[in-house]
Amino acid sequence: GLVGEANNGFLAAVKSPASAEVQALIREVNAKRRAEFERTAQPTGATLEQVAVRFYELAVQRTAPGHYYQDKNGRWAKK
Repeated sequence: GLVGEANNGFLAAVKSPASAEVQALIREVNAKRRAEFERTAQPTGATLEQVAVRFYELAVQRTAPGHYYQDKNGRWAKK
């Protein structure tokens, strides 16, 4: 319950302020996601934002019960 799938395709802290350890984890995962989004976008002609939004949609579908995600309005929900 410390992090969840944000509606922009990246991880975010569910509750603020997040500890330094949680913030470091979020930065690490999001850097890897950004790199993957860029690799995916380049050959397809899509923008990074388009790839990130599609990833978010898939991530929400795959989110396990009890985990958090942001709805399209930015509110946190528990699946």
